[in-house]
Amino acid sequence: MKRTLLLCATIVTMAFLPGICAQDWPQIFGPGRNNSSLQKGLLRSWPEKGPEILWSVDVGAGYGGPVVKDGKVYLLDREDKVKEILRSFDLRTGKELWRLEYRVSGSVSYPGSRGVPTIDGDFVYSCGHDGDLYCVNRNTHQPLWNKNLVKDFGGTRLPVWAITQCPLVYGDLLIVSYSQNPHAGLVAFHKLSGEIVWKTEPFANETYASPTVVKIAGEDHIVMVFSSTNTFMHKGAPKSKGSIIGFRPQTGEILWEYKNWENMIQVAPAVDAGEGRILVVGGYELGTAMIKVEKTPMAGFIVKELFRHNEFGDHTKPPVICNGHFYAQFSTNTKRDGLICMDMDGKVLWKTGREPLFDKGSMILADGLILATDGRSTLYLVQPDPSGFKPLASAALLTAGSQNWAPMALADGRLILRDQSRMICIQVAK
Repeated sequence: MKRTLLLCATIVTMAFLPGICAQDWPQIFGPGRNNSSLQKGLLRSWPEKGPEILWSVDVGAGYGGPVVKDGKVYLLDREDKVKEILRSFDLRTGKELWRLEYRVSGSVSYPGSRGVPTIDGDFVYSCGHDGDLYCVNRNTHQPLWNKNLVKDFGGTRLPVWAITQCPLVYGDLLIVSYSQNPHAGLVAFHKLSGEIVWKTEPFANETYASPTVVKIAGEDHIVMVFSSTNTFMHKGAPKSKGSIIGFRPQTGEILWEYKNWENMIQVAPAVDAGEGRILVVGGYELGTAMIKVEKTPMAGFIVKELFRHNEFGDHTKPPVICNGHFYAQFSTNTKRDGLICMDMDGKVLWKTGREPLFDKGSMILADGLILATDGRSTLYLVQPDPSGFKPLASAALLTAGSQNWAPMALADGRLILRDQSRMICIQVAK
């Protein structure tokens, strides 16, 4: 019960941070970057064809999801090798309100958009496939400042699968990971001026994960997860393990580090599991590890590994936490475990496997239920239960055969999701 209360308290606290409304979805994975919403009144059953589709708009190919604030939807779209487009839509009607375009030239395998914008006050921050970081005034629709996370830091080429940063606003800072060839560091800009407040050296392997905030002994730490060496794509490179690192938000000082992480394509950010525990998941080489960070009497920090195994993981998203249990989609090139449930001690309780298969989809916990896409065309309504998989409803709403890997957004009873050609808004709550 204590663990459950702590997790619920974290969700409530994050949802009511200054400037964030419970009905907004202002950043990737929601108000607390934890795939959780305070939305109530979810429909417990759906018509045969699924929930009502309120509107649909065409989008470019990609994997970047929407965010919502003040009744407006924002999406970073892309026409590969041509331009990126920051677009704003009306949440009620889907009408496009405005767009900001800029030229691009890069391309990688699995082409298309990557990043999810972040909204803070009157500004929307977005980071594109090629590292173009923009601060745009939501009222004037004009850039306040922009940088490039590759060129401005001495990089000469994109990471294998491009830049996938979703900016984190922390106080007056905008924090992202930057790339310099196959290596990465962390940088904090002043969110209104774009001036660098602090930055680290590019000391770790490349990462596709974004920063997150974890509470350790009552203090905020910025936590980043870096990949192990991708020896498949960087043939001949010296092999090193990945790392989980805690930074002081105000200065970028490294406070602690865990060096036993092995996942060569790190996409999912760290998860705050409460009481100083941090869960990290991946999809290649190692599925999951949980560590516990504790403050010492000398004001330093120690890191303990609580468990580490390959029976639970998620290729692209952090797990959903509900009543002391983790739910994730563990499907990679070699695994087809589907939707999977694990307890706080690292014991896997059940897997759906291929029946049904969940593969790189998105999940949101709201009103005691999980809304989950399967990574392809189907949306599920699931009752989270450690005793087994309990689907309440499902509907094929997206394009058959399309990769639906983008994070979803939930605001004002409306769920917004996308595939490789369109973004739809459906009514999921009364």
